[in-house]
Formats: sequence, structure tokens, C-alpha cells
Amino acid sequence: MLSLVLLTGLLAAPHAWAQGKRRIVQFTGIVASGDSLLGVPGASVYVPKAGRGTTTNAYGYFSMAVLAGDSVVIRSLGYRNQTIIIPADYQRQSFSVIISLKEDATVLPEVRIFPYATEQAFKRAFLALRMPTEKGSAAADNLNEELMRKIFNSQPMGATANYRQTMSQQQYNYDRRMGTAPNPHSNNPLLNPFSWLQLVKQVKDGEFKKKEGTDY
Repeated sequence: MLSLVLLTGLLAAPHAWAQGKRRIVQFTGIVASGDSLLGVPGASVYVPKAGRGTTTNAYGYFSMAVLAGDSVVIRSLGYRNQTIIIPADYQRQSFSVIISLKEDATVLPEVRIFPYATEQAFKRAFLALRMPTEKGSAAADNLNEELMRKIFNSQPMGATANYRQTMSQQQYNYDRRMGTAPNPHSNNPLLNPFSWLQLVKQVKDGEFKKKEGTDY
């Protein structure tokens, strides 16, 4: 009789231990942004008490092993945290969800940085600052006329200057073809028909006749 009781207890012990162990569940899902259903990459999915978790991929998908009864926290910068509780009596091997995170915009307070411990110390140092005079200062030396001329004559032309020079030359050539810019015909009076008309008019008006009392 005693042997039968011991044998029954040994056979029932593994079954009782199996009932007390929580079931392992494969927790999968997609973390989306609001109502757009766009995946949130890099969101944290973890179990705080167990210290284990994972992150979502570029499409917001995640997959991790949890235990029935675990509380899973989902968090991402700029969104409110959400908690998903796996039912303690959950009997299936997988648990899939679509988590829609809500935006949580936080306005940070203004931060003012000073190189001194207090603002008063900075004001005292600023008021006691001695500014250099213009003569003999680095700014005056950099604006020296002779130095600037030397730099201008020795420095090569850059890409911007080349572009401006090319565009200016093209515009000048166009204006010359259209007759709105100086050209050899307009600069040489012998080749300018308007100069000939003016000369004929001056001759007809007698502007070149020798006048009495005038020594040419």
C-alpha cells in the first residue's frame, strides 16, 4: 500500500511542475505611427521586469519570446509609451498585434549657456573687457591697402569669378551684336555713319568757315 502511494506521487510530480510553469509565447507585431500605419523603426519592445527586449526593424516589425502574463512596454522617441499585457492563461504559441503609437510632442525649456558660473559674473567680465583700438589691430592690418592689392594680384581666379567673367563676356558680345554696346564701328568715327551725317550737317551749316577775328 505504501509503495503504491509513493509511485502515484512520483508520477504526479512532473505534471504538477508543468502546470506551475508559465507558457512561452512568440510575441510578434508591427509598431505603427498614429492612424497612418507607417512603421516606426527603432522602437523599443521590452519586458521591464525580465530585462529582455528587442527593437523594430526598418518597417516597424518585431518578434521576441515572452512568457504568458508578461507586461511588454513599447516606447519610441516622440511617442507615448504603450503597454501590452500577455494574458496569464494564454494557451497559444504566438501572440500578434498591431500597435498604433500616439505622438507626444514635448517642448523643452530654454537653455542658456554662459562661460561663467552665473550671469552676473559674465556681465562683470563683459563690462571690464578692454577692446583694442582700431589702429594697430588685426582688423586694420588685414584691411591694409598695399596688402590687399598684393593678395588681389597674386591670388588665382576661382570658379565663381570664372563663371561671372564668362557670363559678363557673353552678355557684352550679345550687346555688341545688337548694337547696344560699344563696338569698333561706333568707336571709330570714320566707320560710323552717324558721324558722317553729323559732319555733312556741320559743313552745310558753315561751322568750319573761317570767322573774322578767329585764329585757327
